[in-house]
Amino acid sequence: MIRERKKEPIQNLLATSATVRWSLLFLIVLIFTIALYPELVVQKQRYQIGDVAKKDVKASEDFFIEDKDATQNHRDQAINDVRAVYDFNPRILKNTTHRLNDAFALVRTQYEQELEKSANQMEIQPNSLPDEEGKPDLENFQSVSLEKRMLEKKNLFEERIGLSISEGAFLILMKNEFTTEIPRLITNIISQLLTTGVVANKEILLKEVDKGITLRNVVTLTEAHVLSLKQFYGPDQAKAMVRVIGDPLLKGMDYALLNLIVDLSQRLLRPNITLNSHETEARRKIADESVKPVLYMIKKGEMLLREGERVTPLQLRKIDAMVDQAQTHRVPLASSAAAALLTIILVIQYRVRLVDKMKGSNFANKDLLFFSCIMVAFIVLVKFSTTVPDGWFFGRPPSLPTGFGIPLAAGAMVVCLFKGQEIALIFSLALAVCATMVLQGGLETFIYFIISCTMASWWLQDCRERKIIIKTGAKIGLLNTLLATVINIYLGNASWGTLPFDLVVPFIGGVVAGIITVGIAPVIEILFRYTTDITLLELANLDQPILRKLMLEAPGTYHHSVVVGSLVEAAAADIGASPILAKVCGYYHDIGKLKNPLYFIENQLGGKNRHDKLAPSMSALILIAHVKNGVEIARKNKLGQTIIDTIQQHHGSSLISYFYEKAKTIKDEKSVNIDDFRYPGPLPQTKEAALVMLADVVEAASRTLSNPTPSRIQGMVHKLINKVFSDGQLDHCELTLKDLHHIAKSFNKILNGIHHHRIEYLENSNIVSGKTKNGSVDRKQTKSPQPADEKDREDGQTNIRRLGIS
Repeated sequence: MIRERKKEPIQNLLATSATVRWSLLFLIVLIFTIALYPELVVQKQRYQIGDVAKKDVKASEDFFIEDKDATQNHRDQAINDVRAVYDFNPRILKNTTHRLNDAFALVRTQYEQELEKSANQMEIQPNSLPDEEGKPDLENFQSVSLEKRMLEKKNLFEERIGLSISEGAFLILMKNEFTTEIPRLITNIISQLLTTGVVANKEILLKEVDKGITLRNVVTLTEAHVLSLKQFYGPDQAKAMVRVIGDPLLKGMDYALLNLIVDLSQRLLRPNITLNSHETEARRKIADESVKPVLYMIKKGEMLLREGERVTPLQLRKIDAMVDQAQTHRVPLASSAAAALLTIILVIQYRVRLVDKMKGSNFANKDLLFFSCIMVAFIVLVKFSTTVPDGWFFGRPPSLPTGFGIPLAAGAMVVCLFKGQEIALIFSLALAVCATMVLQGGLETFIYFIISCTMASWWLQDCRERKIIIKTGAKIGLLNTLLATVINIYLGNASWGTLPFDLVVPFIGGVVAGIITVGIAPVIEILFRYTTDITLLELANLDQPILRKLMLEAPGTYHHSVVVGSLVEAAAADIGASPILAKVCGYYHDIGKLKNPLYFIENQLGGKNRHDKLAPSMSALILIAHVKNGVEIARKNKLGQTIIDTIQQHHGSSLISYFYEKAKTIKDEKSVNIDDFRYPGPLPQTKEAALVMLADVVEAASRTLSNPTPSRIQGMVHKLINKVFSDGQLDHCELTLKDLHHIAKSFNKILNGIHHHRIEYLENSNIVSGKTKNGSVDRKQTKSPQPADEKDREDGQTNIRRLGIS
């Protein structure tokens, strides 16, 4: 109870509070005004870098300003785009090979001369020491003196080759007589490496791997753009590759000589690719100087600074330039006029066309909140369209009317889907005015929007399937295309250049409107607890689990509910209510009886009534509880707030007269509280709920008629409707006496169709008049009839065992 009491103020606030309505109006006008004129206050403050903006600042006039940051970024980009210049020097290989061959040729000549001198000395000194066989040891004599003399030539060799070598290495070369094979092998190894390229610092080189380098030949001065930088060898890689390349060339050679050749090759290698820093910097300087300053044209109305932002140097330059160029500040008094104009439009539309339609609603302010949210959302969408560059899909290209691609029709479609075509048309007018003013468009813009929204509402008025929404979007797209073309012709802007825009963008806007409607419809159903006809059609399927359960566990209630659904569907069409909503409410109004189905007379079999053993007050509690149980089942199965409300209201506060009278016979009349035998309510608030109440009473009473002739049915319907009306159960709904007349007429028609009399089928072969025989084979008897009692003979029926009775 405490929880229910807490909910009542909130419900009253949503239903009747004028504060909510004025707040919603203020919200719409405020957002519209901000969207139209963000600069509502004259800008007087001069900001400094790092200050926090207190107000939005927009340009009052057109002007140019240099964006130094953008210019610097362009310069940095231009410098970064310049590839590093590396020099490739082919002379290094040539010079190295020349020095190598020259050094070996020199010492080889010296060696041959020394050999010749040694031979001459041996001839002059024949009395040299004998060997073991008694002969002179000329070899040892020559060797000792030759090594000493050749070591004296080592410095000359080192000077020519450009390397210092040890005495042992020099003697190895001498031992091999400084053969030409050694420099040839070294040249071969070095040539392979330097031909590929050896770079001085490969780590620095690889930093340019993304954009490559410019490789310049210092001899021919030709340049090449090289992207594959990993092919070049670093110094350490080149030395390692010497042994790899030398292994197949030096195979089978003396180990000491092999190592010496590898060592000399490694030491003779010199990088032939080097970074030319001077040339690179010169080229980058030229690229830097070639970049022109970036100038921005600040358009009138462009946002320069937003509230809450820290002022940047660029923003400060823009503001200062605007202040310096403007002679006076423009105070946007037009914003006040625009706000007043919109307020007048909304108030008049509400008071003249909307307030009467919302009087009967339990949550009128909830509907206004729904309208406000949709309008605010589309005002924001229209404002966003003005920020899209060139506006090809939301705004406009130069010299064309605004808004061709804005899916504004989606707003009208959403409102039509939930609140009907008439209210959608009212909404469309206000939305078209707002959009036109935000876009600062002319009459052609308003006409474009109002026609598009109006036709969207008309095409979607009887939407029963989701695919109809998409089809409506396509129709709107075609209509938008036609309107855009006609408007451009009218304004003299039609050309082959604008034709793609006229054909494609407006059509996309219509299709997107349909997609938006399909997408947000389920969200709105959840947030505002609305139910669309599409959802109702799904619930009207008798194969729904809850209805199948009702058919199996409470077949009498199921049949009763189906008949009630047929009654209210026919009557709703006659009084302007929603037939599909009324029908679904009729199907589900008694689902609470699933909890105790056998305590309701329509589900009792065999003539046993469980209420015979219960006190009247307990019986009344069980009957009353089916409303609460129905609400719980409906919420559990997410049937929607409209159906839940109808379940709560379909008995109103009516009296359970049978058990009330029974209680009075058992107890003293004064000791019986009549309120204990009344349903808790509330009274029906909508036409559909009232229809379900009337149909529920009428259908149940029609089963009690022993001979349901048309006159009896008519009298019963008239009597019961008058009783419900006199009891005040219809005081809170919109039904008029004329509506009650149409309802009674519709109920009579349906009930007469259900309880109509059929002709009596005769069992005799002849018809009553005896003039014609029954020619049907089905009517002929195969056997003589069994004896029957006197009553059966009078009725003309045989006493056979009835089907379906055990």
